[in-house]
This record gives sequence, structure tokens and C-alpha cells, in this order.
Amino acid sequence: MPISTANFEAPAQPFFRRRAVYEEASREHEPPLAIDDIQGNIFPGFSKDFQTLLFLRIDHPTAFTRWLGELIPYVATMADVFQFAEQFKALRWRRGGESHMVKATWLNIAFSFAGLKKLESREIALDDFTDEAFRAGLLQRSQDGHLGDPVNTGRAGDPVNWMIGGPDNEADVMLILAGDDRYDLNNLVATVVATLLPHQDAEGRLITSGARLIFRQDGATLNGPLRGHEHFGFRDGISQPGIRGQLPDGTLLTPNQNPLNPNQGKPGQDLLWPGEFVFGYAGQDPQAEVEDPGLNPLANPERKAPEFARNGSFLVFRRLRQDVGAFHRFLQSLATRFQVPPGLVGARMVGRWASGAPAVITPEQDAPALAADDCRNNNFEFGEEGEEEEAGQPRTALTGDCPNPSEPSTDPEGVKVPFAAHIRKVYPRNDRSAEIPELGENSTQTHRLLRRGIPYGPQSSSTFAQPADDGVDRGLLFLAYQTSLVHQFEFVTKNLVNNANFQHGGAGFDPIIGQNAADPNRRRSFRLNLPGEAQPIETEEEWVIPTGGGYFFAPSLKGLRTLASFAGDGGPYRS
Repeated sequence: MPISTANFEAPAQPFFRRRAVYEEASREHEPPLAIDDIQGNIFPGFSKDFQTLLFLRIDHPTAFTRWLGELIPYVATMADVFQFAEQFKALRWRRGGESHMVKATWLNIAFSFAGLKKLESREIALDDFTDEAFRAGLLQRSQDGHLGDPVNTGRAGDPVNWMIGGPDNEADVMLILAGDDRYDLNNLVATVVATLLPHQDAEGRLITSGARLIFRQDGATLNGPLRGHEHFGFRDGISQPGIRGQLPDGTLLTPNQNPLNPNQGKPGQDLLWPGEFVFGYAGQDPQAEVEDPGLNPLANPERKAPEFARNGSFLVFRRLRQDVGAFHRFLQSLATRFQVPPGLVGARMVGRWASGAPAVITPEQDAPALAADDCRNNNFEFGEEGEEEEAGQPRTALTGDCPNPSEPSTDPEGVKVPFAAHIRKVYPRNDRSAEIPELGENSTQTHRLLRRGIPYGPQSSSTFAQPADDGVDRGLLFLAYQTSLVHQFEFVTKNLVNNANFQHGGAGFDPIIGQNAADPNRRRSFRLNLPGEAQPIETEEEWVIPTGGGYFFAPSLKGLRTLASFAGDGGPYRS
């Protein structure tokens, strides 16, 4: 049965020409991006209110490649997503506000290394994937201690208890389906799931997909005051890297909007070479100036991959359960102990206030207006400005730029944002560390992640002031793209988040997502620099608990067609 087109967006027509925001001559050497070949959740990201993740196990590779061939025309590309975004923005501008007249549903697909091995052929050369984490899979890397997960403990976060990605339920394929409307998305999900079931074609022949659904996970943005926030109550997704690269009309994927620094998009948003996130383009050079391109990952010994990987990306998935009531109780207990508002405790733990306002700029109280200003809410560094961070020559701001930006705020002593704070751990910006002497502004950019996560589960009634428990499973579906699982996701997890001595000896673990596998009780300590705090704060509580995950690869459209082209009655497949 062919896949119905009723619940899919048709592929984009020739790329919808974007209005140039800023013409920057110094960026003419940036590479043109293959917008019809790159999956759309990588660049620019789906940004939909509703998502469903479907996890499949391949049972019959030959049948599966036939099914994949029918699915490929409905896989959303970078061009599809950009074209929709332009239409949506134009209609919203014309109507002076939000519009529900333009809606879309999107689909992307990714494969585990084990899943690709089931489809292996001479043309794909999977052994050229040198990333040891991808080849082993997230389960094995977790069990080997790379992530700090509670292995062999019997706890909820122990991989043996994972809902997906554990010893008995690793997935070969991950489908990402997204939409503006839950009803439309559910129709799309039902359509895809129906094609997985055995059915008869017009001639009465039995058709099978060669795969079966092993897990479904729904996600959705939160509503009301928590829209754009995660379940603990903090605004999420503010600090995303800008991406260098040109679109077909010659405009830039991330335009310059900081008139003081040509190497940033918005103030504080450093521009990175696309090879950090997609194979086939230059990446960052950790030893050179930020505007200088580094090696293409396909030619980089540390990130080498087969030609099949061009315009594709590695994808990390982590299902992270959040114990909201317990986290809020902890905030309240520290607030009482140190006689400060619970919101201040949260700001010290996260590095941002609940609104998203950066504590580097406003350390004593929340500032919602600052949080809402994307020309200011990311304009900061942690260390002092140095040679590596020299800004470019001032330019004249044009329409669409961020006017009159200030110099970035700093906090080299960790007074306003403790060295253990979540945003300082996962992206230390220009911090340096005796623990990792080679780490600095330039090398840090080689460890960035392109995040595409979304909350799951119903909103909690718990607040900072009134913690509440309801026993409901809720949390974050963490999704992140990169070209090296070892040097990006795992580096950040092992060397920064779970390293009690980064950036400063004894600074402690990331209080939000840090895990201490070395302690039998998983006790963590961290310094928050609260008034009267003489000793590091300690806790055995973990408020973010891994309950599933996987390492995947999202091929290009050409790569998907390569996988599907080997369908036949024999050939290289193993059933």
C-alpha cells in the first residue's frame, strides 16, 4: 500500500527566496549548503509545538528498503522547512500576530549503527565510521561508564530499566514526526504506523514493511506561562550556535546582527562552521581564529566517516525524566537555609533565572524584559576578554540588526554564575581550566551541540513556592545533532557536566544533570556561592533521570535513496 499523501506536506518547490538582512562581504567564502539534501530538523529545526518519536526494529532488511523507498519523498528537507517558515512569518507579519492558517507536519528519519549494519552493502562502507560511540551505541557506552548513568544499581535510571534503548529494546530506526496541530500530527502518525503493518496491494499480494514499532513517545511544548520553558520552570533553548553557510540566493543561514562583532549572529551567538553539525563541510579549527575554517569531518581523522555520510549528522536521543516536585523542594530548602528567595537558588544552579534572563547580567533579581530581548539575553562571556575573544571592527547597524549592543558582561570569578551552574558547564564559552588546559574559546566551539529537544508529559502544578508531587512521568526528550558523539555530546557529559573539578577545583557537578557514578550513593556536591555558604552543598537526590535513549545517524536524502536502492529478492541483505 503506497503511503498516503493526505497527512504529509508535499516536498518544497524551488527554494523560496529569503530577504537579505545583512550583506557581509567577509563571509562570501562560506560554503553553499545543500538545502535539498539535508534533513530539516538539523537545519533549521522543526520548531513545532507537537512531536512524536517512533522507534522501529528492522526484521527483514529487503522489505524494509522497499518501505523506505516509499517514505523518502515525504522526508522534510532543509528547503521544505525554510520555505514554510518564510510563508508563516510573512502571514504573521501581514496579520499583525500569530496565525493558524499556515500549518505543516514534518517527518525525519535516523538509523542506529546496528540498523545500518542490517542494510549494509559494498556501496556504503560503514566501517569508515570511526566514531567509536556511534559504532558501540548509547547503551554500551552507558554500561561502560562514559555517561555516569546508574549502571548495575537497580535504580530507575539504570539502563536495564530504560523504556527504550535498553538491553531488550534497542531501536534500529528513529522517526521524528512534528506538527503545529496535535490532531494533524496524530493523523500523520497513524498513517505511518499503518504502513508498517502487513497489507495487500491492488493485485492481492501480501506486502510487509520489514520493520515493527517497538516504542512511541509523544512530546509537546508547555502551555500558558510555561510556554518555551521546561518542566522545572526555566526557559529553554536560548543559547543555540549560529551556523555559517550560504543559501541558494546568496543570503546567509545565520545573518550578522551584532554590529560590534562580524563573527556573531545575534550578540553572544558565535558563528560556527557547519561541519560541526553536518558532514561534508568545514568544521571549527580549535587552534585558529574563529572565522578560519577547520577540517571537513569527512577528512578529519578524529571524525572520519564514509562518503555516504555527506550532508548527514549524528543524533543523540536521551529520554530524561524530571522529578519536578523534588527539585522544587530542594530549591525551597536551600532558600530557607540561606534566607534567600528560591528563584535566586534556581538562578545559581542553572545560570539563568526562570524567565531566561542571564544571571551574568542580572545576578540579584529576575528581569523578564531582558529575557525577552534576544539581542541582549545571550550577550555575555564568563572569563575576561582576551586575544582569542577580540571583537571585530565596529560596523554600522542596518535594518534587522541588533542596535547599539553593549559589550558582553563577564564573571571570571564565578560569583554571579557559579562554575558548577548548568549553562556554564554545558557551554563554558571563554572559560579556561587547569583540569583541561587545552580548553579555551576556540576549542570549546568544537564541543557544541545543536539541540532540538521538546518536553514530554503533562505540566506539573508544582512551583518554587509550593512544591508538589503527583507521581506523573514527565521530562525532556533531549535531541542533539553533531558530527562527533565522542568529541561533542560525550565530551561535554564526561569532562564538563560530570567533572567536579571543572572549571575550578572543587566547583562540583552540574547540579541539574550531573551524575556521580564514582560514589555508591551517587552523592553530588557543588558550590552555589549563596550568602553564608561555607561548604559545598551536597545531595544524593537526582532530579533528572535517564530512562531511554540511543545514538543515531540522520542521512541526507541522497543517503536515504542509497539505502533504499538495494531492495530486491536477494542481494546483500541479511534477514
